[in-house]
Amino acid sequence: MRTSDAVGRYGEQVAVAHLEAAGMRVVARNWRCVDPVRGELDVVARDGDVLVAVEVKTRRCGPDGAPGAGHPFEAVTPVKAARVRRLLVAFAERSGERAPSLRVDAVAVLRPTRGPALVEHLRGVA
Repeated sequence: MRTSDAVGRYGEQVAVAHLEAAGMRVVARNWRCVDPVRGELDVVARDGDVLVAVEVKTRRCGPDGAPGAGHPFEAVTPVKAARVRRLLVAFAERSGERAPSLRVDAVAVLRPTRGPALVEHLRGVA
Protein backbone atom coordinates (compact mmCIF):
# COMPACT_ATOMS: atom_id res chain seq x y z
CA MET A 1 0.00 0.00 0.00
CA ARG A 2 1.30 3.44 -0.90
CA THR A 3 1.79 5.97 1.88
CA SER A 4 -0.77 8.28 0.26
CA ASP A 5 -3.34 5.44 0.29
CA ALA A 6 -2.71 4.86 4.01
CA VAL A 7 -3.04 8.57 4.75
CA GLY A 8 -6.29 8.68 2.77
CA ARG A 9 -7.75 5.67 4.61
CA TYR A 10 -6.73 7.19 7.94
CA GLY A 11 -8.41 10.48 6.98
CA GLU A 12 -11.63 8.72 5.99
CA GLN A 13 -11.73 6.86 9.32
CA VAL A 14 -11.24 10.12 11.21
CA ALA A 15 -13.88 11.85 9.06
CA VAL A 16 -16.43 9.07 9.62
CA ALA A 17 -15.88 9.24 13.39
CA HIS A 18 -16.35 13.03 13.22
CA LEU A 19 -19.54 12.76 11.16
CA GLU A 20 -21.04 10.12 13.46
CA ALA A 21 -20.16 12.21 16.52
CA ALA A 22 -22.00 15.10 14.85
CA GLY A 23 -25.13 12.92 14.60
CA MET A 24 -24.85 11.91 10.95
CA ARG A 25 -25.42 8.29 9.88
CA VAL A 26 -23.00 6.84 7.33
CA VAL A 27 -24.77 4.80 4.62
CA ALA A 28 -21.86 4.12 2.22
CA ARG A 29 -18.11 4.47 1.89
CA ASN A 30 -16.00 4.50 -1.27
CA TRP A 31 -18.97 4.11 -3.62
CA ARG A 32 -17.81 3.91 -7.24
CA CYS A 33 -19.71 4.85 -10.37
CA VAL A 34 -18.72 4.44 -14.00
CA ASP A 35 -21.89 5.52 -15.77
CA PRO A 36 -23.30 8.15 -16.20
CA VAL A 37 -20.73 9.98 -14.06
CA ARG A 38 -17.32 8.45 -13.50
CA GLY A 39 -15.87 8.74 -10.02
CA GLU A 40 -16.06 7.79 -6.37
CA LEU A 41 -17.87 9.15 -3.35
CA ASP A 42 -15.70 8.98 -0.24
CA VAL A 43 -18.60 8.93 2.22
CA VAL A 44 -22.37 9.11 1.84
CA ALA A 45 -24.29 9.96 5.00
CA ARG A 46 -27.67 11.08 6.22
CA ASP A 47 -28.02 14.31 8.16
CA GLY A 48 -31.62 14.02 9.25
CA ASP A 49 -33.62 13.85 6.01
CA VAL A 50 -30.75 15.17 3.90
CA LEU A 51 -28.58 12.79 1.86
CA VAL A 52 -24.99 14.07 1.98
CA ALA A 53 -21.92 13.23 -0.09
CA VAL A 54 -18.80 13.99 1.91
CA GLU A 55 -15.54 14.66 0.09
CA VAL A 56 -12.68 13.86 2.45
CA LYS A 57 -9.26 15.44 1.92
CA THR A 58 -6.36 14.52 4.17
CA ARG A 59 -2.92 16.09 4.42
CA ARG A 60 0.06 15.30 6.60
CA CYS A 61 1.56 18.30 8.35
CA GLY A 62 5.23 19.08 8.52
CA PRO A 63 7.15 19.86 11.70
CA ASP A 64 5.93 23.45 11.49
CA GLY A 65 2.30 22.24 11.59
CA ALA A 66 1.51 23.36 8.05
CA PRO A 67 0.20 20.90 5.44
CA GLY A 68 2.86 20.29 2.82
CA ALA A 69 0.53 20.30 -0.18
CA GLY A 70 -1.64 23.23 0.90
CA HIS A 71 -4.87 23.15 2.88
CA PRO A 72 -7.09 20.19 1.98
CA PHE A 73 -10.04 22.41 1.06
CA GLU A 74 -7.98 23.92 -1.77
CA ALA A 75 -8.46 20.61 -3.61
CA VAL A 76 -12.26 20.90 -3.47
CA THR A 77 -12.74 23.16 -6.46
CA PRO A 78 -16.16 24.19 -7.81
CA VAL A 79 -15.69 21.69 -10.65
CA LYS A 80 -14.89 18.89 -8.17
CA ALA A 81 -17.87 19.80 -5.95
CA ALA A 82 -20.23 19.79 -8.96
CA ARG A 83 -18.94 16.36 -10.00
CA VAL A 84 -19.48 15.01 -6.48
CA ARG A 85 -23.04 16.35 -6.59
CA ARG A 86 -23.69 14.51 -9.89
CA LEU A 87 -22.28 11.34 -8.33
CA LEU A 88 -24.60 11.79 -5.35
CA VAL A 89 -27.60 11.99 -7.68
CA ALA A 90 -26.44 8.74 -9.35
CA PHE A 91 -25.98 7.13 -5.92
CA ALA A 92 -29.49 8.12 -4.84
CA GLU A 93 -31.00 6.74 -8.04
CA ARG A 94 -29.11 3.43 -7.88
CA SER A 95 -29.26 2.76 -4.15
CA GLY A 96 -32.89 3.69 -3.58
CA GLU A 97 -31.86 6.13 -0.84
CA ARG A 98 -34.63 8.69 -1.02
CA ALA A 99 -34.21 12.16 0.42
CA PRO A 100 -36.05 15.47 0.03
CA SER A 101 -32.72 17.20 -0.50
CA LEU A 102 -29.11 16.49 -1.34
CA ARG A 103 -25.98 18.23 -0.08
CA VAL A 104 -22.24 18.05 -0.64
CA ASP A 105 -19.93 18.59 2.32
CA ALA A 106 -16.16 18.60 2.59
CA VAL A 107 -14.11 17.35 5.52
CA ALA A 108 -10.46 18.30 5.88
CA VAL A 109 -8.26 16.10 8.04
CA LEU A 110 -4.86 17.47 9.01
CA ARG A 111 -2.50 14.88 10.44
CA PRO A 112 0.24 16.53 12.51
CA THR A 113 3.51 14.77 13.31
CA ARG A 114 2.35 14.55 16.94
CA GLY A 115 -1.04 14.59 18.61
CA PRO A 116 -4.54 13.99 17.34
CA ALA A 117 -5.79 14.85 13.88
CA LEU A 118 -7.42 18.22 13.30
CA VAL A 119 -10.79 18.05 11.55
CA GLU A 120 -12.69 20.81 9.73
CA HIS A 121 -16.16 20.26 8.26
CA LEU A 122 -17.71 22.53 5.64
CA ARG A 123 -21.39 21.93 5.00
CA GLY A 124 -23.04 22.71 1.69
CA VAL A 125 -20.08 23.24 -0.64
CA ALA A 126 -22.38 22.27 -3.55
